[in-house]
Amino acid sequence: MKTFYKLLLIVFIFSACKPSADKHQEKYNEQYRPQVHFSPEKMWANDPNGMVYYDGEYHLFYQHTPHAVTPDFPKMHWGHAVSTDLIHWKRLPPAIAPDKHGAIFSGSAVVDVNNTSGLGTQMNPPLVAIYTYHNRQLEVTGCDTFQYQGLAYSIDKGRNWIKYEHNPVLPNPGIRDFRDPKVSWHPESEKWIMTLAVLDHINFYSSPNLIDWTLESEFGEGIGAHGGVWECPDLFPLQVEGTDEIKWVLLVSINPGGPNGGSATQYFVGEFDGHVFEPHGERTKWLDYGKDNYAGVTWSDIPDEDGRRILLGWMNNWQYANEIPTSGWRGAFTLPRTLELTEIYNDYLLVSSPVKEFEKLKSGSKKISGSTVSGMQEINMKPQFPMEINLNFNTENNTAMNFGERFGIILSNEKNESLKIGYDNLNKLFFIDRSNCGWDSPNQEFAGIHYAPYVVSSPSLDLKLIIDESSVELFAIGGLVSMTEQLFPSEKFTSISLYSEKGDVELLSGTISNLSSIW
Repeated sequence: MKTFYKLLLIVFIFSACKPSADKHQEKYNEQYRPQVHFSPEKMWANDPNGMVYYDGEYHLFYQHTPHAVTPDFPKMHWGHAVSTDLIHWKRLPPAIAPDKHGAIFSGSAVVDVNNTSGLGTQMNPPLVAIYTYHNRQLEVTGCDTFQYQGLAYSIDKGRNWIKYEHNPVLPNPGIRDFRDPKVSWHPESEKWIMTLAVLDHINFYSSPNLIDWTLESEFGEGIGAHGGVWECPDLFPLQVEGTDEIKWVLLVSINPGGPNGGSATQYFVGEFDGHVFEPHGERTKWLDYGKDNYAGVTWSDIPDEDGRRILLGWMNNWQYANEIPTSGWRGAFTLPRTLELTEIYNDYLLVSSPVKEFEKLKSGSKKISGSTVSGMQEINMKPQFPMEINLNFNTENNTAMNFGERFGIILSNEKNESLKIGYDNLNKLFFIDRSNCGWDSPNQEFAGIHYAPYVVSSPSLDLKLIIDESSVELFAIGGLVSMTEQLFPSEKFTSISLYSEKGDVELLSGTISNLSSIW
C-alpha cells in the first residue's frame, strides 16, 4: 500500500509540473485571436519597428504598452519577437523601455557590420536601434521640441539593449512632428541615410557613424497625399522585374488621408543619389487599399543571397484601433510580404505577395470545379479557419451585355452576417464589403464597403484570399492589387458561396486550403 501511494505521489508531482497543453491552446485560441498572423500575447501593439535580420533570426520590434490594452503613449516600449522563418514567432520581453528622455516611439535597427559607431567590435558588430523619443512632459508645456531621435545598441543578438550615453543623437530643431527614423547603409556614398517623417514631408539625413547626423534634403512638398501627418517612412532600392534597372522606393504612411478613410501607406518610385530623392511622376500610389494595413516597413540586412525586400504592416486603423473587440490583447500584424517592382501602364508599381515560407502552413486543399456562376452558388464545404482561397475567373468577355456586374465570394454565418469580396466590373473596382459583418466601431467607421480601383484588361482575373480568425488579406492580379481588412463576426462563418450579380461569370478554377496555426 505504501508503494502504491508513493507511485501516486510521483504521478501527481509529474502532472503538476508538466506544462498543460490545454492551457496553451486556451491562451492562443481566444475569440478573434489570429492563427497565422503575429499578435502580442497580451496588451497593446501597434507599428512594427526595428525589423532586422541577424545571425539566422528575423527580429520584429513593435510599439507596445505592456500594461494596457490601449496605447499609453507616455509609457510606450519596444516589444520584441524573433523568428527563423518569418512565420513562427518566439515572443521575448520588451526590448527598449522609456527613460528620462521620454517614451520609445517608432524607429529602425541595423547591423553595423563595419562597427562605424564604435559601439561593438569588428568580430562582434553591434545591432544599432535608432528611434524617436517622445517627451510627454515637454509636450504638455506646449513646447514643439518634444520629439527627437535616440540610439540604443546590442552586442548579444538583440537580447539586451544599452542606451547611448549621449542621447539624443538628433535633437529637434523646433518641429512638432519629428519622428520615425528609418536608417539604412548607402554603399555608393559610403554613409548611413536616415529617412525621417517631419510634419507632412520627409527629411533625409546622412551620417558616417550612426551618431553624427547632417541634413541632406527634403521631399514631399506638392506631391502625394497630404490629408494628415506623414509617418513611418522607408527608403530602399528595388530591381525592376525583368530588367537590370534599379529604382528607389519611398514608403510613407499617412494618418488620416487613406483612400478608404483613416490611416494608410502611400509610396513613391524614383531615384536617390545619397542626397536627394527624385520621384518619377506625381500620381499618388497606395501600398494597400484596405482599411487595415498601416505603418508598414521592411526588414534590413536580409542577406544578398536571399535578395528579397520583405514588408510587415500593422493590421489596424487609427479610426477605431482602440476599440476593436479583442479581449486581453489588441493589435496584430499583416503577413510578411515580398515586395517586387514592375513597370506597367507607363508607371512603376509595387507587387505584393505573401512570403514563400507561408506555403508550409498549407495542410490540405480542396479543388473547386470550374463552372458558370449566376446568382448565388454555395460551395459544398464548411469553412475551417484559417484558410486560403484561390479563385480564377474568366474575364475575356467582360464587356458583354450578360457579363456579371459584380462577382466574387461570400462568407456567411447563421446570424445572417456576411463578408463579400470581389470585383465590380461596372465601376472597375475590387472591393471588400464588411458592412454586414458583425461588429462596428462606435464612430461607425469600421463597417462599410471599401474599394481598390483597377481596370481589368487581362483575359482572366485571379484572387488570393488569406482569411484568419479576424482578418482577410486580398491579393489580386498577381499582387498588383492588395487589400487588408479586419473582421469581427459575432460567430464564425459556416458557409462559402460564389456569386454573380446581373449576369454570369465563369469560374475557371479554384482551391480552398486549410492552414495550420503558427502557435
